[in-house]
Formats: sequence, C-alpha cells, structure tokens
Amino acid sequence: MNRVKSFAAAAIQHRLSLPRKIYMNLSPQTKPFTWVRFTWDLMKTPIVLSPLPEHYQIARATTKDAVALRTVFSSSFTLDPSWSPAIGEVMQKVQSWLDAAFANDNSACFALRHGTRIIGATVLSLDPNIDNHLAPGPCVLMEYRNRGFGTHLLESSFDFLRQAGLSRVKGIARAAAPVAKFLYPKFGGVALPIDIDALVAA
Repeated sequence: MNRVKSFAAAAIQHRLSLPRKIYMNLSPQTKPFTWVRFTWDLMKTPIVLSPLPEHYQIARATTKDAVALRTVFSSSFTLDPSWSPAIGEVMQKVQSWLDAAFANDNSACFALRHGTRIIGATVLSLDPNIDNHLAPGPCVLMEYRNRGFGTHLLESSFDFLRQAGLSRVKGIARAAAPVAKFLYPKFGGVALPIDIDALVAA
C-alpha cells in the first residue's frame, strides 16, 4: 500500500512539474496541443446572414442565461476526450470568459435558441488588439450538430464584430479540432501555426 501511495504521489508531483501547455495524457509520447490562429478580413469578406430555420434565433445573451450557457460550453468540451486531462482548467477559463461577457462592454455572449432552449453559444471580444476574438468560439449541443448552426453562429459573430467597428478578427483553435478543419476556414479564414503556453479554447 505504501508503494502505491508513493507512486501516486510521484505521479502527481511529475504532473505539477510539467509546463503549462495542455497535455493529452502523461505517456512518454505526450505532446502538447498544436495551435493555429485564423484571421479574417471583415472588410473583404461579405457576411450575409443566412436565414435560420423556423423557431430558431440568435441573440445576445443575458445573465439570466448563464447556467444554460455553461451547460452548452461544458458539454462541448467534456465530449471531446482530448480535453479530459485539463477539463477543470478549461471550465475555469470558460467561466472567466462568461463572467467577462456580462461584466464589461468589451465582451459579448450570443446564444442560439431553439424555442426557449439555448442549444448553442459563443463569446466574443470587441478588443481590436487581442489575438482571440472568439473565446470560446461557436459551440453547439451534440444533438443539434451537423445542421449548419456553427456556421450561423460564426456569421452572426462576424456581423456583430464588424458593426462594432472591427475590421480584422482572429480566432485560435487546436489544429486537430473540427472547428479548425471545417468551420474556421470559411469566410476566407487564413490559418497560421502559433506557439502558445496559455490555455486557449476552441
């Protein structure tokens, strides 16, 4: 039993000594996530809001929506097993983004509703000088995915940010994430690899 406790303590100590990059597991082959930064030129990108199906709408969220929004974001990250080792840190970061969205004028949260139920969301930053205006980017509940709702959220995000005066928008994502492969390349998104240490959700 003492050997087991000693081994567990050593494993914990080893994990604490790792750099702040997010690791997928603790095997010898462990590698940090690879990140890419997308950039969109909103002055050159025509953004036309596609009509949503009946009974769906996208609108700015309020503090009354906070619990439902957290459910949407948490389900998106917990269903992705690659986030599992860092899910606690991920959710702390998501909560900080949500808090900022309701606490100041430089952030906003948009909710996608089916009737009265919130089924998707994104948090936007209006600061033109930051590296990630979509944090977290479009997230949609599992049962509503593959219907184009992520695209609707991204369209609405760009429309809002352009109306707020931004001409260029940036979004950071894991290179292997579906959002980086299928969603962010839309609307002329240009991706470049980046090396970052802090946790960035996508």
